[in-house]
Amino acid sequence: MKVTVCQIDPRASKLEAFLSGLKEHIKANGTEFLLLPEMGFSDWLAADETPDANRWDQAVAAHDHHISQLSSYGVGGVLGTRPAVNAAGSRRNQAYVWASETDIATSFHEKYYLPDEPGYYEHTWYDRGDGRFDTARVLGMRLGVQICTEMWFFEWARHYAAARVDLLCVPRATPHGSVDKWLAGGRAAAVCSGAYCLSSNLWAPKGDGPDLGGLSWIIDPEGNVLATTDADNPYATAEIDLGFAKFSKKTYPRYVPE
Repeated sequence: MKVTVCQIDPRASKLEAFLSGLKEHIKANGTEFLLLPEMGFSDWLAADETPDANRWDQAVAAHDHHISQLSSYGVGGVLGTRPAVNAAGSRRNQAYVWASETDIATSFHEKYYLPDEPGYYEHTWYDRGDGRFDTARVLGMRLGVQICTEMWFFEWARHYAAARVDLLCVPRATPHGSVDKWLAGGRAAAVCSGAYCLSSNLWAPKGDGPDLGGLSWIIDPEGNVLATTDADNPYATAEIDLGFAKFSKKTYPRYVPE
């Protein structure tokens, strides 16, 4: 299975060029599964301290538009997150999985652990989900998701090990100054879950726009880094062995009972 991660500049003036480059990379590398960054199809709203309902609605519409175009990417499955408004009018950060065979994006988790600090006023902008960490299926794989900050709650990586996920997906919006810390956390999450840990992050040049640091990754179940992105190489692909992910659930430390 060939999987791709990416770092994308979500600003309106930059987004289309990054998405065009992503499509070219996917075609050249034979990607089957793509992980997108956290709410990657519009400006990073939580950079601003004051929420704006109109901007949220515009972001919802932008994500709906781009998700409707996913069939043009030439992949079998995509996982990402999107802004949403539920029936009660509550704003949420919603993980979805899209499958080419249905051309439908199905939601299966809403972000629960929400930071609220300069650059990342998420709890101010939207509400937390119900705390359920469900799985999704695509291309014969079982997927788990921890959206950004959720990665640091490693009990859920253990939960996903018990759920026997093949991929643990971590869509992010994280700053330049902590990319090495996040990579270390991704390695730990892979080991805890016994799954391949994939992460795609938003990115903008340092000092120009929101503090979004990039460094996306593909890590195997033993914590080995298979591929990363950087400013010069914003897309990365690796071939993964799903059999290895399944076998890893039986080895240390995954087999140790709670």
